[in-house]
Amino acid sequence: MKTEEEIKNKIKIKDYTIYLDECGAGPLCGDLVICGLVLPKDHKIVGINDSKKISAQKREKLYPEIIKTAIDYCLVYISPSEVDRLNIFRARMEGFKKAIEGITKIKADYAIIDGNKMPINIAIEADCLIKGDEKIEGIGAASIIAKVTRDKQMVEAAKIYQQYGLENHKGYGTKEHLEALKKHGPIDNFHRFSYKPVKNSVKK
Repeated sequence: MKTEEEIKNKIKIKDYTIYLDECGAGPLCGDLVICGLVLPKDHKIVGINDSKKISAQKREKLYPEIIKTAIDYCLVYISPSEVDRLNIFRARMEGFKKAIEGITKIKADYAIIDGNKMPINIAIEADCLIKGDEKIEGIGAASIIAKVTRDKQMVEAAKIYQQYGLENHKGYGTKEHLEALKKHGPIDNFHRFSYKPVKNSVKK
C-alpha cells in the first residue's frame, strides 16, 4: 500500500482521479451507498473533511456545492439482500468497482479508495488509503455525498417503519434500534439478516 505522500504525488500527475468512499457498512438495515467522484484540481470548495468529522448541517451545505463542482460522480446502491448474499466486504468491493465503471463523462486514469482493500480486475490504476476520507480531500467529498444520500434514505424509511426510530440512528445498532428489533422483529428486504443482532432478533 502506498503512503499518503506517494498517493498525493500520484494524484498530482494524473489528469483525472476518481475518489471513492462508502457509507453504511455498519448499520443493520438499508442500502450500502458507494460514491465515486471526480473533482477539478482547482476547485474552490472550503471545509471538506471526513463526513463523520463534520456536522449534519455542514454536510448538507457542502453536498450541493460538491455535486455542482464535480466533473462527474456515480452513486451505487447495494441492497440489504445483496449485502446478505455477498457479505459486507464483497459488497463494498463490488460497489467500488461499479462506481469506477460509472464515471463516464471523462476518461479517468487513477482511482483512490478509502480503506485498506480494493477490488480486483478494475480497468484503471488504483490505490487505497486507510482513513483516506480525512487525509485526501476528494475522498472526503465522496464520503459526504454517500453519507448525505444514505441519511436521506433513512429519514424517508423512518416514515414507513416508524417503530424503529430510524431518523435518530440511521440504522446503526443503537440501544433504541436493538430494543425495537427485539420488540417488533426485522423487516424483510430492509434489515440485513446476515448481521448477528438482526439474526438474533428473528422471532422463533
